Amino acid sequence: MTVTVERESELLASVPTGLLINGQWRPAGSGKTFDVEDPATGKVLLSISDAGAEDGAAALDAAAAAQADWARTAPRERGEILRRAFELVTERAEDFALLMTLEMGKPLAEARGEVTYGAEFLRWFSEEAVRVSGRYSAAPDGKNRLLVQKKPVGPCLLITPWNFPLAMATRKVAPAVAAGCTMVLKPANLTPLTSLLFAQVMQEAGLPAGVLNVIQTSTAGAVTGPLIKDDRLRKISFTGSTPVGQALIREAADKVLRTSMELGGNAPFVVFEDADLDKAVEGAIAAKMRNMGEACTAANRFIVHESIADSFAEKFAARIGALTTARGTEAESKVGPLIDGKARDGVHALVTEAVEGGAEAVTGGAAVDGPGYFYQPTVLKNVAEDARILREEIFGPVAPIITFSTEDDAVRLANNTEYGLVAYVFTKDLNRGLRISERLETGMLGLNAGVISNAAAPFGGVKQSGLGREGGSEGIEEYLYTQYVGIADPYAD
Repeated sequence: MTVTVERESELLASVPTGLLINGQWRPAGSGKTFDVEDPATGKVLLSISDAGAEDGAAALDAAAAAQADWARTAPRERGEILRRAFELVTERAEDFALLMTLEMGKPLAEARGEVTYGAEFLRWFSEEAVRVSGRYSAAPDGKNRLLVQKKPVGPCLLITPWNFPLAMATRKVAPAVAAGCTMVLKPANLTPLTSLLFAQVMQEAGLPAGVLNVIQTSTAGAVTGPLIKDDRLRKISFTGSTPVGQALIREAADKVLRTSMELGGNAPFVVFEDADLDKAVEGAIAAKMRNMGEACTAANRFIVHESIADSFAEKFAARIGALTTARGTEAESKVGPLIDGKARDGVHALVTEAVEGGAEAVTGGAAVDGPGYFYQPTVLKNVAEDARILREEIFGPVAPIITFSTEDDAVRLANNTEYGLVAYVFTKDLNRGLRISERLETGMLGLNAGVISNAAAPFGGVKQSGLGREGGSEGIEEYLYTQYVGIADPYAD
């Protein structure tokens, strides 16, 4: 069913438009605002407060003041707050889904999937909150006792991207809450509305004032720079591009801050000659077209055995070319807009260069007339191995195909990138799958699966794809530090 204008207006009227600082929604100190647009229409959805450096300082003041009491809060209580937040997000799933569709563009069906995925981090870490543990033992020489305990790192700066507005917030906020850390959350200025609604839900779930502060801004560096230099900040968690992540790591080095970095990707999708072709195409659709390809986990390079490359390209192009491009609120929408005009133009430039270099567009290859920033789902074959489209993150609905002849060749092509977030491999040979998993330089691998993200699994990469892990039992460790206490021998005189 197509969403009505009245429904959209009603939802937007319920979204906070201020900054959340110390439990209060307030305007920016300067009184400035910025507009949030619908990428499917270019129209303004809401004007919201635009934080400045003084607002960032106030947010960190609140987080620092709340840290000691929050760290002493019982783990069970912290877990119960997250559990209530999970239930509230689930109850308001349609609101969150529609809001993400409006500000980010993804089809409603896909936005609903993100609500389920994002909410699961709240449930998962509500259970992990009570499982933080240490150890007590005798020293090897028997003279002293060793007490090892885990403690919250302290106030955290959480910086989220625009492409998964709910899941990226819950993936950072939930483990920080569970560990006993206070937070300053800076959502992306392209899609801040979902974070504002989520913060409101966290308040409703009982999160104390000052534990979570939200400062959306159009001038990120001016706001976050002073925070990173502040002695009270103890950690940065960032999801976004590798160049920005590198800059943040350099800034964090001066204060030796803990950092978690989930950065860019250039995921290879390898299809061996023995693969089930229909399942490989289904996996390719899932790995490429999730979020219109605007995902760090999106398959970026399709590395297909030369004996089946033409058949794969034909089947894949038939499926991808049949997907309906429309505003995400329309019932028939399968592919929404890209986030803005710059993103669409960047995708088209990569396609144009590849075609000029000898590639053939099996389907698609052009922008869709406005309004909005739509691009045709595209499959390219005969792509040159040195094409820029194979080196850079496409972040759009474009699938370039290259071929290989041997297993060694496939591994070489797959590893031929500075990134190492995720890879996908399709083969019926389990031994081959295990061999390839050991040889690929990647933090995650989908074996005969096109979607592998799960709150119970550690998400993260190697090389220039980042540091640390989010989700799984590993996720909470990013917000804890280890303290050792040496205790005198209780039997000594």
